[in-house]
Amino acid sequence: MFKIINMNWKIQKLNAGITIISKEPGNSMLPLLKSKQPVRLVPIRWDDCEKGDIVYCKVRGNCFTHLVKGKNAKTGLLIGNNHGRINGWTKHVYGKVVEILPMS
Repeated sequence: MFKIINMNWKIQKLNAGITIISKEPGNSMLPLLKSKQPVRLVPIRWDDCEKGDIVYCKVRGNCFTHLVKGKNAKTGLLIGNNHGRINGWTKHVYGKVVEILPMS
């Protein structure tokens, strides 16, 4: 019996070392990012991130493009939005925003 893992295409590409363009819906990152604002994500490991970085990550089963609010060697990165909400700690960080692209 095989277990089928349905992995997010963005995570697959970033894990393969490929830079991608992503458009995440929602207004939780305003005014930094608008809903579906395209961003360029480069692959990154959690321990290479710093407070203030915008990263693509998974927290409690959900994928977000959110801010790094804190960093701890044991628990990883504290992830939150741009309005004060904290999503939690994770080491499941796949990409870092290196460019915010214009809306098309």
